[in-house]
Order: sequence, then structure tokens, then C-alpha cells
Amino acid sequence: MSDIRVTVWNEFRHEKVHDAVRQVYPEGIHTVIAAGLREHGFTQVRTATLDEPEHGLSEAVLAETDVLTWWGHMAHREVSDEIVERVQQRVLAGMGLIVLHSGHHSKIFKKLMGTSCSLRWREAGEKERIWVVAPGHPIAQGLGPYFEVPECEMYGEHFDIPAPDELVFVSWFQGGEVFRSGCCFHRGHGKIFYFRPGHETHPIYYQKEVRQVIANAVRWAAPTLAYPFAYGDGRAINVKEPLEPLG
Repeated sequence: MSDIRVTVWNEFRHEKVHDAVRQVYPEGIHTVIAAGLREHGFTQVRTATLDEPEHGLSEAVLAETDVLTWWGHMAHREVSDEIVERVQQRVLAGMGLIVLHSGHHSKIFKKLMGTSCSLRWREAGEKERIWVVAPGHPIAQGLGPYFEVPECEMYGEHFDIPAPDELVFVSWFQGGEVFRSGCCFHRGHGKIFYFRPGHETHPIYYQKEVRQVIANAVRWAAPTLAYPFAYGDGRAINVKEPLEPLG
């Protein structure tokens, strides 16, 4: 069992307006991701969605969140800048963030990366082969040399992100493209993992390997600070008293 506190965020729009998505995720993508985490022993999992007050991400909720997972697509612009700033500050203070699939264009991911986070894409229901390029990494635990997603939306390079601190997965697609599909970053005291699979019209979040990766990523991204630390209002800390005599 894991006492890591996880909040699974989803804009929860496609499932309400698109029959093809509703058939795959009738209760929302967030409920399936949350179920996968519970399947892997996480006991403190809550969900939050865009249309809840404060997008379900109040200061109280974020204060009780060790790792936040983020799925968004058609409503990135509707996410409040105030909430984005709130999430960013929590990441800088140590909260983990797992950004999934089309969350690459979310306000929070672009703010933390400082780039456009744009890429090439194609919807053709093609096969994706996800290669493990860092087999010793905790996020790759329990996987073989690769695994496959039978049908997916293609994402291709160039992916406009900073060079990852660690690259765990690289994807190859049936149409020939490749993509950096499992990327680790550190921002402030927080850890961020971007994981590519997860198009809304395919049952990808039911797949055991995908659930394994997300569970591994949550464990990796959980805060590991030895003591509470924060910069408060964001300014540098004035250390008035030296540890040793100056004279």
C-alpha cells in the first residue's frame, strides 16, 4: 500500500460531448487513471475536473496533494491563470507533476518548460512501440525492453521542449516517426514526468503497461525533501545571522 496522496486532474470535456470518447471512458478518463493507481496499491487518490470550483484545485486540495496527474486537450485555454500559478508554486515547493498525452499543450506544462511544447501529430489509429531507453530508471520498473500500444494517435519530433533531465522512453510509430515519449524534469524542488500515450478515443489507460508506468511515475515524483522548504513570497531569503563568526 502507498500513502502517497495523488490528485488525478482531467478537463472532462470530450467524454461529455463526443460519443466515441464516452464509449471508451463513460465516467471520464480521470476515473480510469484513478482506478489504475488504486490497482497498484495507492489508497489516497482523489479526482478533480475543470468545471469544479477552482477546477477542483483549491489551495486546500493542493496542500494535501503529493503528486498531481494532468490530462487536458480541448479546453487548455479555459484553465485559470490563477490556478496555473498556484500549481506551479506547489511544484516548485516539491509537489510532483505527471503530464499525460495532450497535456503537453497545457498552460502548466508550457509555463514550467518555458517553450511552445509543440509537436507533429496524426490520427490514424496506428501502432506505437515504446522503447525503454533507461532500463535502470524507477519509472521503467516492471517493463521489458519495450511494449506496444495497438492503436494510437501519433506524436512526432520535433517536440519543442527543453532537453529532458532524463529520458526513459522513446516511441516508434507504424508510420515511421519517433518521439521522446517519457521525459523527466526537475523544477525547483519538484519532479515532472511527461508521458505520451493516452489519446481519448482509444482505451490506452486500461492497458497494464501504461498503468504500470503511471504508478511508477507517481512513486518517482513524490516529494523527497528531508525537511519542509519554501521561498514564501518568491523572493530570496535574507540570512541575517551567519552560522560562523565573520570577524
